[in-house]
Parts: sequence; structure tokens; C-alpha cells
Amino acid sequence: MRVNQDTCIGCGQCVLQCTVGAIRMNDGVAHIDRDECVECGVCYRFKICPVGAIEEEELTWPRQVRADFSNPTTLHKTTGLAGRGTEEMKTNEVTGRFQRGWVGLGLEFGRPGIGARLRDVDKASRRLAALGAHFEPQSPVTVLMEDVKTGKLREDVLDEKCLSAIIECALPIEKIREGLLALQEIANEVETVFTVDCINVAEDDESLPMDPILEEMGIPRYPNGKTNVGLGRPLGDAK
Repeated sequence: MRVNQDTCIGCGQCVLQCTVGAIRMNDGVAHIDRDECVECGVCYRFKICPVGAIEEEELTWPRQVRADFSNPTTLHKTTGLAGRGTEEMKTNEVTGRFQRGWVGLGLEFGRPGIGARLRDVDKASRRLAALGAHFEPQSPVTVLMEDVKTGKLREDVLDEKCLSAIIECALPIEKIREGLLALQEIANEVETVFTVDCINVAEDDESLPMDPILEEMGIPRYPNGKTNVGLGRPLGDAK
């Protein structure tokens, strides 16, 4: 995105609406900090500027990655999907993506309103790969990996900033303690925030295999989760 300096009237409306605070006033006109801008397109799509001074640029690689992750109207060229990730567990009765004996993880970096460099995402993906994580092949983050066995992201995208990015993977339940401890360490190393979703297949008594582990580690499980009620037609093997 860019601001046409000849058209801008200096009203400051775009400054108030920028999702990551990348627009600032200087000498009476608005300027977009290109390093901080995540190319979400909010300032352009919602026609915030009363005189149309905000203009959309044609993006090239690797900057295109910013829009792919940050602008919900943009399709990832690698997956053909819009948004930051897959349906995760919401369609598990159809896909069989998550199985008993495994814990799915959804790690969302940068939300809300901070953004994240893919360099920080790379730190977590490499640490989880070392523990034997299986990465979701349809995830836009996975597609950016040089090697899913190491979890390393492509070097040319590491400095790109996104509104948010989600690592989707699964660990054997016997590895989840190590995984959560690693994530606690990473939280002190990255320059953003991230949330951790733990995805379980419920037992027949509706208990969750993760609960005793979280309780033992002193990690609270928040009740505002998502529940798959199994109404879809099974196409995968969800056990």
C-alpha cells in the first residue's frame, strides 16, 4: 500500500484505522512504513480515505506473502485457499486430520493487532519439528518450509511481516509436555504474541486426554474452545 502525497489532505483517518499502526503523519500528510505494513488492505478496501489517496501496489515476491497471510480476500497461490490456515478440527469428522493418540496444535502468531515476522514463526516450527511434529500439508506456513522434517522456512520470507500466521501440526501425546515446554521458552524469544490451541479427540466419556497433562503442568485450559459435533459425512478415517 502507499499514500499519494499529492492527494492526501492530512485528515489522519487512516492512522486511526491501520491494523498494525504502520501509518504515521509527517509534515502534514500520511506516510506508510513499508517495513511495518502487513499489506492487509484494510485502509484501501474500506475506503477510509475521503479523497482516495491510499493506493494499492502490485506486490512481488516475497512481499506478496504479507498480503497472502493478512488480506482475507487474497488467495494463497500455493494452496488456492484464502485465509491464514485450514479448517483444523472443525471438519475432522470428514477429513480425519486428527487421530487418537495425537494432539493437534494450532499456534497463531501476531494476533491481535501486533503482527508477526515469519522469522519468529520459523523459531517455533523448527523446535516442534525436532520433537517429531507432523505439519498440515495444506497450511500456508507448511508450504513455505524448505523441509517439513526440519520445519525451516524459506530464507527469503523470514523478514516478512504478517497480520497473523498459524502453524498447524500434530504431536504424539507422549511428546506434548516437551512441546509445551519448548513453546514456553519460545515465548521469551519472539518479538510478538502467540496463542496455543490444543486439539483432542474426546474419549467416550467426553473427557479430553490433554486435561491431566495441562493440570500437571499448571497450564489453564480456557473454556472458549471449538467443538466438532460430527455432523459431516466421513470421508477420512477419524477414530
